[in-house]
Amino acid sequence: MAHILGIGVATLDIIHSVDGYPPEDSKLRATARRICRGGNATNTLVVLSQLGHQCTWGGTLGDDPAAHSILADLSRYHIYHSPCRIIPEGNTPTSCILQNERNGSRTIVHYRELPEYAYMDFKNIPLEGFNWLHFEGRNVPETAKMLHHARHTVPALPRSLEIEKPRPGIEALLALADLLLFSRDYARASGWNDAQQFLAAQRNRHPETDLVCTWGAVGAYSLSRSGEASHCPATPPGTVIDILGAGDTFNAGMIDALVRAGTPLSAALRRACNLAGTACIHQGLEIPTARNIKTEIR
Repeated sequence: MAHILGIGVATLDIIHSVDGYPPEDSKLRATARRICRGGNATNTLVVLSQLGHQCTWGGTLGDDPAAHSILADLSRYHIYHSPCRIIPEGNTPTSCILQNERNGSRTIVHYRELPEYAYMDFKNIPLEGFNWLHFEGRNVPETAKMLHHARHTVPALPRSLEIEKPRPGIEALLALADLLLFSRDYARASGWNDAQQFLAAQRNRHPETDLVCTWGAVGAYSLSRSGEASHCPATPPGTVIDILGAGDTFNAGMIDALVRAGTPLSAALRRACNLAGTACIHQGLEIPTARNIKTEIR
């Protein structure tokens, strides 16, 4: 078991299932609705908790019923949230999600007015007891301070960074992490339509960092700091039902594998794709087979 700290956003997700995505300016009756906790970092921690790790979350919430629901859900998964900062009179972020039952795809409209988690919040967390730190690539100036602080406070503590979308100045964060988890959206926004070429370009800039890029139904690619390139196809072991949180589950799979000293990046990639594929055939992040998924490292 590893002790893992995740820094990022938590949201209240309002999910409507629909029989096909509606055209603009139309009405459509939903077939189902569910309300649950969401957010990239907390999703990743929920999966890691199911895999047997001890997890802690740092982020901000409003002082409202939505926050109480989110904290109760984190507690249900035994995720510590004492570093969380509650903003008086603040409103917890929400995501309205349409989930297409025909192919499992999702469309998300996110709203937040809450201040982001700040360096002043982060620096009070004792980092010495953790085995891994995971950050969302957002709130760039403050996240840069957090990454610098972590690197100087506990130099040997691994740091992963999710780069989901382009944000002003986000490139300043890339040299501060040991593992970079890129999305296809970020690669394409950066002018690349080929994951392997994108990772090769990133390695020229960050030769001491392990690099990973997910590419939707094609699977995922990695390029280790030693120069080993790998690809793993997306192979869900059944019919795709729900891809919401698949990327966060993939990130959890990478961390779960790499937190074990000596695990090759290529083996971690297979582990992550396997876990994400399994998540896609279930609704939500309750993964019945999480503890039983093959973890052998070859």
